[in-house]
Amino acid sequence: MGNESRKIVSYSLLAILIVVWGASWPIYKFAVSLMPPLLFASVRAFFGGIILLLIAWKNRHLLNFKKNWVYYIISAILNIVFYLGIQTVGLIYLPGGLFSVLVYFQPVLLGILAWYFLKEEMTISKIVGLIIGFIGIIFVSVDGLIIHLSAIGVILALATALSWAIGVVYVKKNRDKVNSFWIVVMQLIIGGGILLIGGLITEDINQIVWNKGLILSLIWGTTAGMAVAQVIYYKLMNEGEASKVGAFTFLVPILSVFISAWFLNESITMNLFFGMLLVGISIYLVNAQRKQFLLKEIRKE
Repeated sequence: MGNESRKIVSYSLLAILIVVWGASWPIYKFAVSLMPPLLFASVRAFFGGIILLLIAWKNRHLLNFKKNWVYYIISAILNIVFYLGIQTVGLIYLPGGLFSVLVYFQPVLLGILAWYFLKEEMTISKIVGLIIGFIGIIFVSVDGLIIHLSAIGVILALATALSWAIGVVYVKKNRDKVNSFWIVVMQLIIGGGILLIGGLITEDINQIVWNKGLILSLIWGTTAGMAVAQVIYYKLMNEGEASKVGAFTFLVPILSVFISAWFLNESITMNLFFGMLLVGISIYLVNAQRKQFLLKEIRKE
C-alpha cells in the first residue's frame, strides 16, 4: 500500500473514530436513564474488553501478566474505574452535549501534565491555548451552574477530564514497559470488573428498564464505543497517527452537541456555542506544536 493509500485509510479511520465518540455521548446519556450508571459503564467496558481479548489472544505471549500486573491495575483504575465511572455518573446531572464539551477539556489538561511529567515542550501557542481553553470552560460551566443548576455535574465532568489526562500520561510514561494493546485489553477487563462489583453492591439491578433502546445502547457501547474505537485508536497509535487524534478531538464534543440537540432536544445556548468554539481553538493550539514531537516519539517505539 502506497503512502497516499495509507494516508487515506488513516484519515478514514480517524473520521470513524470521531463519529463513534461523538455519537456515543447522547447514546450514553439516553442509556443512563434506563440503567444505573455504574452497571451500564461496567457492562460496556468489561464485555468490550472480552471482545478485544479474543482478538489479542493469539499474541498472549505479550501479556506478561505476572510481570506487568501493577501497570494493568493502575491503568484500569485511572482510565476505566475513575474516568468511565465518573463520566457515566456525571451524565445524570448534565445534558450529554454540554457534559462532553467539559470532558474534552482533557487535551488541554493533558498538555499541562505532558509538559510537567513527560517533559514535552511548552510553547507560546500552548500557553495561549490553555488560557483560551480556561475561558471557554468558564462559558460552558455557566450553563451547567445557572441553567441546569448542577455544580456536581460540572465538577464530575472536569474530574472525568482530569482522570482521563492522568491516565493517558501514565500509559505514555510506561509504554516501554508493557505492550500497548494488552494494556488497553486488561484495563477494560479489570476496570470493567471493578465497576461491575461496585455497581452490584451500590446500585439496584431492579432499576434496569430492559427495552430495545437500552439493548441497542449496550450493543453500541460494547462494540463500537469500546472494542471498535479502541482497536482503531490502537492502530492509529501504532502507525504514528496519535498526534492527529489529539489535534482533532475537538470535533468530538462539537459533533456530540449537535447530535444531542437533534435527537435529545438539548438546547444549544450562546454560552455553550462560544465555550465550545473556544475549547476547540484551545485544543488545536495546545496540540499544534505537539505533532512533530509525538510523531518522532512514536517512531522510536
